[in-house]
Amino acid sequence: MISTILVIGAGAMGSQIGMVCALAGYTTAVYDVDASRFGETTRDLRNRLDRRVSNGSVNAPDRDSALARLSFTTDLDTAAASADFVIEAATERLPIKRYLFAAIDKLAPAHTILATNSSGFVPSQLADATTRPDRVCNMHFFNPALVMKCVEVVRGPQTSDDTIATTVALTERLGKTPVVLDKEIPGFIANRILNAVRDEAIFLFENDIASVGAIDTACRTALGYPMGPFELMDLTGIDIGYYTKQARYTESGDLKDAPSGSVTALVERGELGRKSGIGWYAYDADGTKKPRPDFRGES
Repeated sequence: MISTILVIGAGAMGSQIGMVCALAGYTTAVYDVDASRFGETTRDLRNRLDRRVSNGSVNAPDRDSALARLSFTTDLDTAAASADFVIEAATERLPIKRYLFAAIDKLAPAHTILATNSSGFVPSQLADATTRPDRVCNMHFFNPALVMKCVEVVRGPQTSDDTIATTVALTERLGKTPVVLDKEIPGFIANRILNAVRDEAIFLFENDIASVGAIDTACRTALGYPMGPFELMDLTGIDIGYYTKQARYTESGDLKDAPSGSVTALVERGELGRKSGIGWYAYDADGTKKPRPDFRGES
């Protein structure tokens, strides 16, 4: 039975996943090595919940109870020791994830399932860092995790049926819709389709066929997307896609899997999207999006 959940990583995804768990009634700890981000993260989550109270999707007592169930910590040993389920949402770097899985494996109870939120790394790339490969899987949320319903649950070669059943049941308890992949593949379902759209959008931009803004506008107004591919890259973090592509290229050696030149340039300059204040677009302090003339970002 799952009663306590540990989320690894207090970034945008990790903190929202933690709040999703707390809203569902679970005692939830969010671990990060950097305690300085906890204050801002807590304020952001409270603001998000306040907006949901205002629009009637969450009532005030449930908001307050969830905030009381959610804690932030830099003490991995203590947090892992009482966790029934772990969701890793750290940076998309395989050595870091393997280190974390090996560490948590030593600290967590034998029954604990170790899941990763990654869509770039499959279970078999992490399972052998542990002594419980049958209890390792992917539990991939979508950004923003508080809103998006889909969660991809991915089985590795050694993942047990019980692990998948438990993860699916947890996903449903969180109010999400589980989509199960019975065979691992990098990118899973949604991101493989999305990446094809992103690659084509970048091709159109890099070949001077259309501006960033024009491509995003076409996707919103012709295809019904809630936001265009460049807007979405800025929202999720341009570095996330870069590291995912880099890992896939390292594995395949196929140049079509490598990050594009424009994405690489953005990452090298630290222009990572909304979180850095500039990416495919520029952003004011209040988050207002502005075109970048140097990127022909006009609509």
